[in-house]
Amino acid sequence: MVEKINLSFEEMWERIMACDSKYDGLFFTAVKTTKIYCRPSCRSRKPKKVNVEFYHDIKAVEEAGYRPCKRCQPEIELSPHLEIVRNIITFLVNNYKQDLKLKDIAESVGLSPFYLERLFKQETSETPRTYLEKIRIDKAGHLLKSTTLTNLEICYEVGFQSPSNFYKAFRNLKNCSPSEYRKGLQNELD
Repeated sequence: MVEKINLSFEEMWERIMACDSKYDGLFFTAVKTTKIYCRPSCRSRKPKKVNVEFYHDIKAVEEAGYRPCKRCQPEIELSPHLEIVRNIITFLVNNYKQDLKLKDIAESVGLSPFYLERLFKQETSETPRTYLEKIRIDKAGHLLKSTTLTNLEICYEVGFQSPSNFYKAFRNLKNCSPSEYRKGLQNELD
């Protein structure tokens, strides 16, 4: 059985606003007014937040009466390994706080570590480790936006083992420090 991804409505909303392809296939965005559903990475015009529902399963969204978007074609699976990759990503998103080793990820989906890494890189162009790092930084960005936790508290909350790795990864992915990111968000609100 496929496990559901543990993301709040706000986190899924942030992912569709960013057209984030990392979450394609893990959830679908359904627009109540048009009765159309899309992938999180769809480049179509974004709907109003009040008109959006999220579904974790393509069958559920279609049973609710939605039809697939003609632009992103969420009903078409592009790879025979998509289900395995989807399970790996779901595991990473649901367990990002833990100190994960490749062996742990491989055991969760029933593959050898070598084969898992090769397959994952072939399908996503990234290693599971770099993918996990991006998920952690996405979570950190959400916490910087929605909480008053300190940078150090956020570092450990999202699963980093050392602050220096957290700051380095954050700067590499967001092109600023966590403090600059939070300050930029506050300036947008002013």
